[in-house]
Amino acid sequence: MIARRRILIGGAAAATAASGVLVAPSLRSEGTADDYRALVVLFLMGGSDGHNMLVPTDAMFGDYQIARANLALTKASLAALPGTAAGHTLALHPALSPLVPLYTGRRLAFIANAGPLVQPTTAVQARTNAVDVPPFLLSHSDQVAIQQGWTVRDDSSGWAGRALELLPSQLRNPLAAVTMDNHKTLVLGKRSPVSFMDKNGARYWGPADLANPRTEAAQAINRMAQFQFANAYEAEYARTFGYAVADATRITQAMMSAAAPAADFGSGELGLRLKALASVLPQFRSQGLRRQVFLVSWGSFDTHTNQRGTDANTQDSQFAVMAKALSAFDATNRANGLDMNVVTLMMSDFGRTVRPGSGGGSEHSWGNHWFAMGGPVAGGTVVGTFPSPVLGGPDDGDIGNNGRHVPTTATDQVGASAATWLGLPSSALHEVFPDLVNFTQKTIPLLRA
Repeated sequence: MIARRRILIGGAAAATAASGVLVAPSLRSEGTADDYRALVVLFLMGGSDGHNMLVPTDAMFGDYQIARANLALTKASLAALPGTAAGHTLALHPALSPLVPLYTGRRLAFIANAGPLVQPTTAVQARTNAVDVPPFLLSHSDQVAIQQGWTVRDDSSGWAGRALELLPSQLRNPLAAVTMDNHKTLVLGKRSPVSFMDKNGARYWGPADLANPRTEAAQAINRMAQFQFANAYEAEYARTFGYAVADATRITQAMMSAAAPAADFGSGELGLRLKALASVLPQFRSQGLRRQVFLVSWGSFDTHTNQRGTDANTQDSQFAVMAKALSAFDATNRANGLDMNVVTLMMSDFGRTVRPGSGGGSEHSWGNHWFAMGGPVAGGTVVGTFPSPVLGGPDDGDIGNNGRHVPTTATDQVGASAATWLGLPSSALHEVFPDLVNFTQKTIPLLRA
């Protein structure tokens, strides 16, 4: 006989980390696999420096060199992008060269100078405090939350979580809002829980093997998930525990059925997470799930010092890891027949100052360059207005002329574009993105219908 206490110890950690909608794991959601759509948000933690990600190579390159000083990349080292976009010839950081074929193949698009806005704002308005701007600018924890949808209105939910709750009923399904670590704002809804997916799966809960439901330990876990309590706290624990068991069972089934990708994702944490995710997406699709959003938080991009170089935590090294993992992720999705079913959106806390800081790094800023990848992306271009790198120039909202760009594309416009692709009705946009009421243009031309 396996003691109930032993089962609780083995399962409690997974129960608190994982939650979802309790259904029989074999139950197929309404709809067909042909209508599967997954949004993967890669969030670069710390505030990645977009100025060295996407670099102008025309006459603006001289301004970039002067303003960036010791942080500037040489023109010869850059990975050129074909044609012109946003009125400029552009190139990528050399470590991002694996992404060039995706851009050329119109599977990758950049979003210039994006960030949180309450309303359209110019640099002059920001400098003179003429309009409302988002609170707590330059704060890591607050800007992560605001970028992911926190509205500062006694509501800690995220834009993807709210959007999933407001999708038409036929598009909703269990295991919809998923995080791959303890960060969850983006996928947290107002009324629904968040599911947790570890790159190694959730098969074993102490002695219980969820892949073998007939064993005594697994049966004990499933019985505990159905316990009824009169006490409100015990009832809530049992409910959450039950959600976790359902999630873990569905993920276990997917991982047991998945084939290992052939592409090389690299051996780092990001590669392992994206490899695991790429392997199970076809299984989630075959289970009949319709819509999913995955939050993948990764990196150490708070590069106040040593931004350049070969050490593991430099931006240069992390970009190389990211480019390899993303290229493999896209290739695997295509090989698995998910070419038009998956969109990957890169975001970060905020951008960095154009002016270098002391110690070979840069400081916290506001607007930043992001990108979207996948078959549904209207790629091979840059969406939005590319900012001038001139310190104190027309896009610099910093009174000290440090090159803190005021965003010209709002985070809400980017999120609304992704949510619309998932199936969010236009009538629900303002409920998910309250500040969009201040914008005439609600979405940007980032994704194909």
